[in-house]
Amino acid sequence: MGVGGLLNPLTGKIVHGVITSFQRIMGTRDQVKYEIIIEPFLALLNKQFRTHRFFVNKSVPDIIELVLKEHGLKSWEYAFTLKQNYPKREQINQYQESDFAFIERLLSEVGIFYFFTLQPDTQTEVVHFADKQSAYQFGKSLPLSSPSGMNDSGVDSIWGLNVRHSVVQASVIAKDYNHRKAHKLLQSTNADITGGERAGITYGEAYHYKPRHLEVGEKTQPAAETANFFALLDHERFLCAQTLITAISTDSNLQPAQVLTVTDRLIASSLPDLLSLPMVLIRTGFSASRKDALKVTIAAVPYSETLCWRPQLKPRPIVSGTLAARVTSAKNNDIYAWQDALGMYRVKFDADCDNKPQGQESMPLRLAKPYGGDLYGLHFPLIQGTEVAIAFHDGDPDRPYIAHVLHDSRHTDHVTETNNTRNIIRTPAFNKLRMEDKRGEEHIKLSTVYGGKTQLNLGHIVDKQRKLRGEGAELRSDDWVSIRGGKGLLLTADVQPNAGKKMLEMDSAIEQLEQALTLARNLQVAVKTAKASLADIDSQKSLNEALKYMKMPGLLAHAPAGVGIVSLSAVRLASGGESVAVMSGKNTDISAVKSFTVAAGDAVSLFARNTGMQLFAGNGKVDIQAQSDALNTSAKKDVTISSSEGKITINANQELVLLCGGSYIKLSGGNIELGCSGNIFLKATNVIKTGPSTMETLPITFPSGYEDEAQ
Repeated sequence: MGVGGLLNPLTGKIVHGVITSFQRIMGTRDQVKYEIIIEPFLALLNKQFRTHRFFVNKSVPDIIELVLKEHGLKSWEYAFTLKQNYPKREQINQYQESDFAFIERLLSEVGIFYFFTLQPDTQTEVVHFADKQSAYQFGKSLPLSSPSGMNDSGVDSIWGLNVRHSVVQASVIAKDYNHRKAHKLLQSTNADITGGERAGITYGEAYHYKPRHLEVGEKTQPAAETANFFALLDHERFLCAQTLITAISTDSNLQPAQVLTVTDRLIASSLPDLLSLPMVLIRTGFSASRKDALKVTIAAVPYSETLCWRPQLKPRPIVSGTLAARVTSAKNNDIYAWQDALGMYRVKFDADCDNKPQGQESMPLRLAKPYGGDLYGLHFPLIQGTEVAIAFHDGDPDRPYIAHVLHDSRHTDHVTETNNTRNIIRTPAFNKLRMEDKRGEEHIKLSTVYGGKTQLNLGHIVDKQRKLRGEGAELRSDDWVSIRGGKGLLLTADVQPNAGKKMLEMDSAIEQLEQALTLARNLQVAVKTAKASLADIDSQKSLNEALKYMKMPGLLAHAPAGVGIVSLSAVRLASGGESVAVMSGKNTDISAVKSFTVAAGDAVSLFARNTGMQLFAGNGKVDIQAQSDALNTSAKKDVTISSSEGKITINANQELVLLCGGSYIKLSGGNIELGCSGNIFLKATNVIKTGPSTMETLPITFPSGYEDEAQ
């Protein structure tokens, strides 16, 4: 076989790269054999291994360029030829991968392929990244000619063409879920990039539910990284594997991304129609030795204006377990949670070695909770510095979320061996719910520092030194306390063992209400007989019905051993629209250090059934006035009017009459008239008769009165 392209070494195959391996294989007296492996500089990125790296708010091309620059590549050593405008992703994580494996995976996810060329002047290597056919190198052709014997005529040619056809999927559907738009269906159309032209040589539908897109995208020309984009991209991958062409050549200039046309000089061409069309080289292999001439093996796919070759999708690594991180904030020493409008947090991973703007160290992360729903759930805001464990949906490194929270030496646990019987929920501002499980000292405490420790204490109540300060229940605050029940309020000191009865059980209170009403009814009979004013029994009956089991919104207070209402200031008992009744089985005692006043809009009636009535004034005088009507004073037996140290004056403006047994004395009009049916006895030492005389007294003036009805 001839030497082909090796006839002129100056125009032979030029390889630019780095030596990644040098090995002495064997040696004899005649020769020494070495093995040298030369690879593109890009292969060195395999030596840069990272267990973790986190990229925030960057697109796939952004990350590729960043990594290349970090490895010292200059702008003329790489080139992007892109059709799509790739969006910035919230976060992309490198996990247990070399830099080369990482960028190769990212490129495969969005269908970007890469290939190498040499700079025309320096013959140094350039790596190209592309996602469209225009990036191919066009114009390459080779004649179909198989070497004959040891001679190839010194002309590059191609031979040994083989074609393999495979049945691939006819269409693809891609679907994903975006929690920010949970109501929106992120499902692509049934994508067939051929438009049905290859019906009969494709079969089946591929359904991919993968976390890759946030929008659906247009059906025909979708934006990058949308549902329809990925569906079409996946179908392109399938179609790229439908037809594979292999061949052998002697052309040392063949390389991937070239569009090659095979020509047959025979009049009657032996090439199948498919092989006479342009093909895209996707892989080349070169071999030569002192024994064998250069041989180039190629793999290619048919060239298409509508179908671009795509690299096979490389799987994302799977994250097992969780990663440690700390909640971050854009503010230093932030005492409040730093969240977005959806309540999500940002964190700084402990494994992150890159410098990022404070508060932008990660994508917004959701917090997993044991319970939640539409504007309800369980959420305790996380503040800056809190250690959290980050888990990943389906182990996907690009889908982190906050799984749970952990204490550490900087943020110590509030329940330790010193208080291990207590179950405590406590916020950074010391709002607290404490549940003590120590046997014999069980209690619950709900408290806030606002209002001078506003608290609700239940059970075995202790102070901060855990010393007993009470038992039962306590509601306290240095500020206001309001107890409100829209359907009623029952205050009772009745025992209800082990909460064994209904909440509104009030039999003892109802018994007292009925007993008081019965007492009022019994006295009402005597009052009616005495023709005194009757009490408003009906309103009290209605009150009993309203308070019975809280049929109406009312307040009922009852205690077996008594009820006390005391205050250093005023106390009021009032009804703005109904009667106020005070009943007692024994005495009703009212004491006042100063005045005791009773005012009634209509009448005041006092009735004592058995032992009489007393009206005493220890000091001062007693005034009894009927300011607009008569005054009647009567008794069944004796009436005594006396003054121990003064006089008695009886004054009438019109007439004064004293009656007894039919006899009378009448004083009126300046005259005194004495009348009787018997004798008049005048007993005196002397009777002195003088001229006329009168005694003037000041007239009694009464207030004009208040006639309007009291409001």
